[in-house]
Amino acid sequence: MKTKITPFLMCLILALSLNTHAQLKTPQGSQKAKVSQVVGISHVTIKYSRPSVKEREIWGKLVPYGMNNLGFGTAKESPWRAGANENTTIQFSDDAQVEGKAIKAGKYGFHIIVNNDDTATLIFSNNNSSWGSYFYNPAEDALRVDIKTKEVAHTELLTFDFIEVGANAAVVALNWEKKQFPFKVEFAVSDIVLASFREELRGQQGFQRQNWETAANYALNNGGDLNEALGWIDGTIAGQFYSQKNFNNLQIKSQILAKQGKKAEAGALMDEAMEYATIFQIHQYGRTLIANGEKDKAMEVFKMNAKNNKDTWPVHYGLARGYSALGDYKKAKSHLEIALNNAPNDASKGRVQDNIAKLEKGEDIN
Repeated sequence: MKTKITPFLMCLILALSLNTHAQLKTPQGSQKAKVSQVVGISHVTIKYSRPSVKEREIWGKLVPYGMNNLGFGTAKESPWRAGANENTTIQFSDDAQVEGKAIKAGKYGFHIIVNNDDTATLIFSNNNSSWGSYFYNPAEDALRVDIKTKEVAHTELLTFDFIEVGANAAVVALNWEKKQFPFKVEFAVSDIVLASFREELRGQQGFQRQNWETAANYALNNGGDLNEALGWIDGTIAGQFYSQKNFNNLQIKSQILAKQGKKAEAGALMDEAMEYATIFQIHQYGRTLIANGEKDKAMEVFKMNAKNNKDTWPVHYGLARGYSALGDYKKAKSHLEIALNNAPNDASKGRVQDNIAKLEKGEDIN
């Protein structure tokens, strides 16, 4: 038996459909915001809503101290939602540490227990999709961290910010009214970067020699596995379709060998690398030797560059650096005066003149 759809029933169906699917968007009183920061190659992203103070008493009133029954939802005791409206969320693209405690990569609901002194407890919940803290469940906690709060200048709109950013860590701060909630997020940047290299080099990035050189050089200078780095750089020198022996990869291999304690092999490889080097690469290698305290070796390199590339920029500049490192400022100045005449541009001339002035005052130019 077929059901007859009357005009009334049709109107009811349309009304329900419109009510379900056609809600208009209107501005929220506490506007949504997002802030993000890169640390190394990792991302920290916070999404939240920004209530205003509006001359209200915030701490202990609008935001009660401790855990509280909010009178709605399934939670018998709730922390503060660290914002307004939906869950405040924080997302880590890689495994991290918050105030020295480990937390896995992922997206978390972010809550705070505000105490009536200068302390607070940060809560990172595996539930990141609830509305506020009304459905907070402590069984879903991924991490709790105790912090010290600070008194700061008045902040009308609740604000998350990254107030310190370093090579391996950043300090996140929630500021509202005159209270600040700061906490440190750290990443094992070198480990994360090297793991990323291993993955990327298996894909399209692995078809370019320069990427393998970059990976080997990074591992060399950032505590990576030297044997792994040696394997990466060996592939760039020979044995692969993208291999091409050049000064850069020979120098990187030499540095890896030196770090492994194989000084003789490293030195022999650098002698070979000189055959592939440009004037500027030899000049920079000489400067590196000076920085490493190998002044006599640096002088040999600068003289070789001057012999093979007579009167070409920057060979006299190199000789000046070599003589300066050895304490012979008179000879260093004479070569700088020649370098001043063949400097390629005003910026280079300015640097040479500055170094002449240093030598005249009895200062080393390195």
